[in-house]
Amino acid sequence: MLELRPNCECCDKDLPPDSPDARICSFECTFCVECVETTLNHRCPNCEGELVRRPVRPAAALARHPASTTRHLSASPTR
Repeated sequence: MLELRPNCECCDKDLPPDSPDARICSFECTFCVECVETTLNHRCPNCEGELVRRPVRPAAALARHPASTTRHLSASPTR
């Protein structure tokens, strides 16, 4: 099950679980669409993997399996 991290690891923008602007890699590193398109060139700076749209968890499932509240920031988001 996806962790649904609450923020962009590059700019720290809030990304609620229902945000259509969240992008993730296969390791669940999470970034906003703006950083992905303007800074990261659609690649995760942590693993170099592809960044794709994060799916939205249905509200009923979100109630049973809430999103993470732990914020993450990349040490070097523009490598």
